[in-house]
Amino acid sequence: MTEPILPPLKPIPIKDRISILFVEKGNLDVLDGAFVVVDKTGVRTHIPVGGVACLMLEPGSRVSHAAVVLASRVGCLLIWVGDSGVRLYASGQPGGARADRLLYQAKLALDDEARLKVVRKMYAMRFNEEPPAKRSVEQLRGIEGVRVRKMYELLAKQYRVEWKRRNYDHTKWESGDVPNRCLSSATACLYGICEAAVLAAGYAPAVGFIHTGKSQSFVYDIADIFKFETVVPIAFRIAAKKPGNPEREVRLACREIFRQSKLLQKIIPTIEEVLSAGGMSKPEAPDESVKPAIPNKEGMGDAGHRG
Repeated sequence: MTEPILPPLKPIPIKDRISILFVEKGNLDVLDGAFVVVDKTGVRTHIPVGGVACLMLEPGSRVSHAAVVLASRVGCLLIWVGDSGVRLYASGQPGGARADRLLYQAKLALDDEARLKVVRKMYAMRFNEEPPAKRSVEQLRGIEGVRVRKMYELLAKQYRVEWKRRNYDHTKWESGDVPNRCLSSATACLYGICEAAVLAAGYAPAVGFIHTGKSQSFVYDIADIFKFETVVPIAFRIAAKKPGNPEREVRLACREIFRQSKLLQKIIPTIEEVLSAGGMSKPEAPDESVKPAIPNKEGMGDAGHRG
């Protein structure tokens, strides 16, 4: 008797997914066709991996080959992180960036005039006002830094949190004060879903405009647009309570604000709007280019997804 042939998996668009899940201890595997976490006693916990944008794997988790394959096919980003989801060790790309969008992004980043236009658009969207005229990228970065520090001070005053400055050592996590630990945990959550969206849309996380030289430069660029309307106020609010486990409180609160604000519906349209400010069109394939021997089928996922 032959087994029934299952229909091909179709990725769910990023905007329709839940944002993030954390796995601290357990073996991730595929059992009976489902994505599960198996703890040391053998208890299975099913995870609807196709409906999750990003899965954060903390110390104590192991992943089977079958689980990675399934996560890749349904477009769920796997990120291996340190304690409390703060330090990034590695990530698995959920489907692969499309060459046309990656080249478009690189074209904008390599053109000084277009890059400045994109940076100005990011500034305008972040602070709800047009940036000063005739300023370079470096000058805008300096102005941004001053405003960000001031916003930290105002939020600390609003929530009555003792605040010195943004300062932490990721190699000595416990050495940081509670506000800095809350901020680091909150921004780590935001970076995770922004990277998932960047990859799902077909762009490269490393090709940034304000931030450069890092594997997640573009992720930082996009995350900064949403940071102060989502995770930063949460970090200060929880820091004011001085909870016993601030990292966990922050992660739960971030997941809730992502759901309430429908952030995953906004990220990819924001990426497109920001890049369109550069005033360049997506590059066309050269006339002599060879078409794929086996074209990909059209899926229901985002542009960067396989399947």
